[in-house]
Amino acid sequence: MSGTTTPTATGRGLNLALATAASVAGFWAWNSVATLGAFYTQNLELTPAATGVLVAMPVFVGSLGRIVVGTLTDKYGGRVMFTFVLLAAILPILLVAVGGLISSFALVLGAGLVLGVAGTVFAVGIPFVSAWYDPARRGFATGVFGAGMGGTALAAFLNPRLVAGIGYFPTHLLIAAVLAVMAALVWFFMKEPADWTPNHAPVMPKLLDAAGTAVTWKMCFLYAVVFGGFVSFATYLPTYLRDVYSFDPAGAGARTAGFALAAVLARPVGGVLADKLGPKPVVLASLGAVAVLGWVVNLRPDGEVPAGATFVAMAAALGLGTGGVFAWVGILSPAGKVGSISGIVSAAGGLGGYFPPLVMGATYDAATRSYSIGLLLLVGTALVALVFTLFAVQARSGAPAVQRAP
Repeated sequence: MSGTTTPTATGRGLNLALATAASVAGFWAWNSVATLGAFYTQNLELTPAATGVLVAMPVFVGSLGRIVVGTLTDKYGGRVMFTFVLLAAILPILLVAVGGLISSFALVLGAGLVLGVAGTVFAVGIPFVSAWYDPARRGFATGVFGAGMGGTALAAFLNPRLVAGIGYFPTHLLIAAVLAVMAALVWFFMKEPADWTPNHAPVMPKLLDAAGTAVTWKMCFLYAVVFGGFVSFATYLPTYLRDVYSFDPAGAGARTAGFALAAVLARPVGGVLADKLGPKPVVLASLGAVAVLGWVVNLRPDGEVPAGATFVAMAAALGLGTGGVFAWVGILSPAGKVGSISGIVSAAGGLGGYFPPLVMGATYDAATRSYSIGLLLLVGTALVALVFTLFAVQARSGAPAVQRAP
């Protein structure tokens, strides 16, 4: 099986749909530990700090692994790497299930670390869908693929309900089955475009060159704040809503799903606004809104509507920021470095979501049911990023981005 075909409209649509579905499945598995944080806290008798460590583990590996997996995708192609990532996530999701069943914190923690491989699905999809589309439509293609980020919403909404309905272990068996079925669909139906050729160029020189570019680290910082903010909220929000608002797992999961969906929908809007207005005002507006809304969240607004509207607005602000930052990557990156810089920036965004859950768990005040320290750190970080954006990042015009990470 050659795995290549001509870039017809039907072929493009089918492969984009398969890539997006694979991303949804990967995100679902990647976020499975976080969405069941309340289950682990109760059954493993964890402190808030220990819960924070547990839910952050998949994020850590999924972030750093993007650099490696993205490079392997250039060499082996999306069909092979999508299949590999989906199959590689099956064993750790099953081990997580066993760990929870026998109440082993060490097994859940270790398996969750390996489960981070599911999060590297980001790095497979961007070069794959970009290769199927002309440069003028790559923003559309990567935007559609980015909707796979909605797998976090799916996990938040379904997992607590599945555990309540069919049980903890069967829920993980179902996720493993979805991964296996999706891997089979990818292997048998996904194709590489006919003009795709493996890139066997040495990887390290390209990465070192990108790492030596000033714009890389500027965009890494901004993306770590906006995308990292989204990842950290998506992973820790079920625990936060349980501790502060006393929601049960299903209720917290439904609201976390709404948060994730709002961010997913806002991301392409941020990209479009960046194309029309320029990335700088979009990113500045995003960071300003995150700072203000972080302060409002810290005040613990009472009532379903005020609290819900605050979190949805926070999600939208973070989503706008992610779209704006990656539009900026394409404008500021030197020619021929957009891909390698995008990979590093994408990894930085994931790492930005690794540390906040640890901070939130470590600074939780059980006596007052308060996460004030962690939230005020978010406000301060957003303000620092806003000032940095205003004075340290140039708003140079140029070609719009052709590669955008989810």
